[in-house]
Amino acid sequence: MTDAVRQFTVGYDDEGIRLDRWFKRHLPDTSFTTVAKWARTGQLRIDGARATPGDRISAGQILRVPPEEAVKDTPKPVRERTPLSDDQVAFMQDMVIHQDFQAFVLNKPPGLATQGGTKTVEHVDGLLDALQYDNEGRPKLVHRLDKDTSGALLVARTSRAAAFFAKAFSGRTARKVYWALIVDVPSIDDGMIELPIAKQPGTGGEKMHVDEKEGAPARTRYRVIERAGNRAAWVELQPFTGRTHQLRVHMAAIGHPIVGDGKYGGAAAFLTGGISRKMHLHARRIKVDHPDGGGIDVTAELPTHFAESLKQLGFEESLGDDLVLEEKTPPTRAQQKTRAKAHAKGVRKARRGERRGRGERDDKK
Repeated sequence: MTDAVRQFTVGYDDEGIRLDRWFKRHLPDTSFTTVAKWARTGQLRIDGARATPGDRISAGQILRVPPEEAVKDTPKPVRERTPLSDDQVAFMQDMVIHQDFQAFVLNKPPGLATQGGTKTVEHVDGLLDALQYDNEGRPKLVHRLDKDTSGALLVARTSRAAAFFAKAFSGRTARKVYWALIVDVPSIDDGMIELPIAKQPGTGGEKMHVDEKEGAPARTRYRVIERAGNRAAWVELQPFTGRTHQLRVHMAAIGHPIVGDGKYGGAAAFLTGGISRKMHLHARRIKVDHPDGGGIDVTAELPTHFAESLKQLGFEESLGDDLVLEEKTPPTRAQQKTRAKAHAKGVRKARRGERRGRGERDDKK
């Protein structure tokens, strides 16, 4: 234990984070209770002013922190990561399709989970040490793809970038385009699916379903790129909300499950004629603002099974990228109704003005 008051300068990487988050990063042995007590008694200060755990901090500010307190409990042992093999490092680095000082974009293969879980040993999060290079901190995930979904996955290289990208995804300013093969052909070529989604009871949260009463709002736009008779269609999907399994649930709900998605489409999700039984859902493109200005706009190549299925069905891959990524979220039904009412009101007002104008002209005659 030391009796000296401590001072720290907020680093560039901690720009905009909460003060309690700063303690978790830099003084992890200091509990939130202790930080709150320091704030309550005026011992915790930012640039000389009293601070609270929820205050946002900026690079260059000076934090005044009380003397270190004796640790009463035995500290928890730090779990060391098992070093990656050369093959694992090469495997991870080969996924990189974009790299700059703040981010990587990976082309995740199908069958690789984004994060660990029950019986999931190998996953993207566990392989991120391969991308640390000379950075002080480990790269950080900012969104997820399902295990069997392939394609563009954004990874932040710094804490500041992670906070920036997380805000972009939560605020829906990041744009993602998916390609999928679906069973049969929708009667409408360009449509918006608005069906609320919730966890399906009895599945332990492993499966979702459409729930009109308890579900969270979910919106997906689809556009047909090409069709193979009435057998299958190749579609572009754009999620405007980020619900678990959203694209898979929505396409199955309208009667067009994604090819290979037995979980939501059952036996009907598989095509005959040598078409792969793997999931045909691919995060083709990701577009997001960059924390240093400008933006990231990256396209991920298709996995082998998906590309081969397109060829078997007679689809020309180059046609897919002719579609334009929407820059703005389409209006909701409520917004459409409001706009329609406003338009109708404007038309009625204009007509009244025309009638008054005609009446005035008639009087003058």
